[in-house]
Amino acid sequence: MIKDTSGQDQVIKQKPKLLKPALAITLMLSVVTWTGFAMFNSDNASMSIDKAQLQLAKVERGNLVRDVAATGKIVAANAPKAYSPEQGFVSLNVKAGDTVEKGQVIAEVESPELNNSLKQQESELARLKGELARSELASRRQALALTKTLDLAQVELNAAERENRRAQLSIEKRLISQIDLEKAVDDLAKAKLTYKHAQQEVELAKDTLSFELQSSKSQVARQQLVVDELQRKVGNLAIKASVSGIVGNLLVQPKAMVVKNQALLTLVDLSAFEAELQVPESYANDLGIGMTVELKIGSEQITGQLSAISPEVNNREVTTRVRFETSDISNIRQNQRLSGRILLENRSDILMVRRGGFLNAGGYVAYKIIGDLAQKTEITTGVTSINHVEVLAGLDAGDEIIISNYDTFKNADALLLR
Repeated sequence: MIKDTSGQDQVIKQKPKLLKPALAITLMLSVVTWTGFAMFNSDNASMSIDKAQLQLAKVERGNLVRDVAATGKIVAANAPKAYSPEQGFVSLNVKAGDTVEKGQVIAEVESPELNNSLKQQESELARLKGELARSELASRRQALALTKTLDLAQVELNAAERENRRAQLSIEKRLISQIDLEKAVDDLAKAKLTYKHAQQEVELAKDTLSFELQSSKSQVARQQLVVDELQRKVGNLAIKASVSGIVGNLLVQPKAMVVKNQALLTLVDLSAFEAELQVPESYANDLGIGMTVELKIGSEQITGQLSAISPEVNNREVTTRVRFETSDISNIRQNQRLSGRILLENRSDILMVRRGGFLNAGGYVAYKIIGDLAQKTEITTGVTSINHVEVLAGLDAGDEIIISNYDTFKNADALLLR
């Protein structure tokens, strides 16, 4: 019987393949590195973030211009209204949008009552002037009569003096009696007294006539003032433009019945424009008259100064007025929209970083980039501008931080950036 070959078989144990020394060392270092990195990150980073989705900015030193952005519109600095001077029917000589010159008649008010009153007062003035002329004639007549009386008294005085001299000579020559002499002396005294009274009466009469004439003249002057005032009012019925510009809004209809001091239309002075800006209420206490304002009207940059600040707040906004520093501004229109930047303060050589959503967290923390980690760091911020925020503590120049919104970070102490 032939035996099988099982007795001839032998079990051969295969020897394991050995790696090359260099490759074995590389694999070992990689394992150690990844293990250590995983252990480090697991201890310090609670979540990982894609770095491409973040906004980063470096802390730097420079000049920070503290400003506030605002929007507004162009308004006319001089936009007067035309008012009705009296009650009546108005006729408008212009339409909205028409160009007018200063002094041009833009509307007329028809007032029959005022015209009638003027005619009555003019008639009264004419009557008083006639009375004054009559008084002057009567005064001249009375003055002539008084002069005649005074002259007659003078003649009688002269005659009495002659008779007295004749009587004195005659008594010396014993041509007349003592009684005739005494009569001549009495006649002279009587003539002197008559002349003296005539002089006083003439002076008193002249003063009386002068007073009466002055009174008549005062009445005429007073009536003349009444007529002049009515003429002025009638002249004002033709309403003239107070400025050169365009007609804005018509506030009444043509041929409408208007009352005294009722607004008729608005004029817009095209040579005097200002900017009206709406500023957030939070900046109200920082605003001041004379601050520099940079305005952008379309593609044009204009500089102005803050000229007025409203004392009240509407819809959490404060209304301000800006006066342009130059008057040769073209292509601007009433109510044209614009944007502006009010320069509140200029700080030099300060630590600052670009503004971002991280300020929504209050500006107390920031995530500083250290390698592939973003470490949560406490910071202190100062004043802010439209583009930058001042850093007071917690960061140094050259540090890079995340300025994106931190809401998705869940207040993590550290972030792994991948």
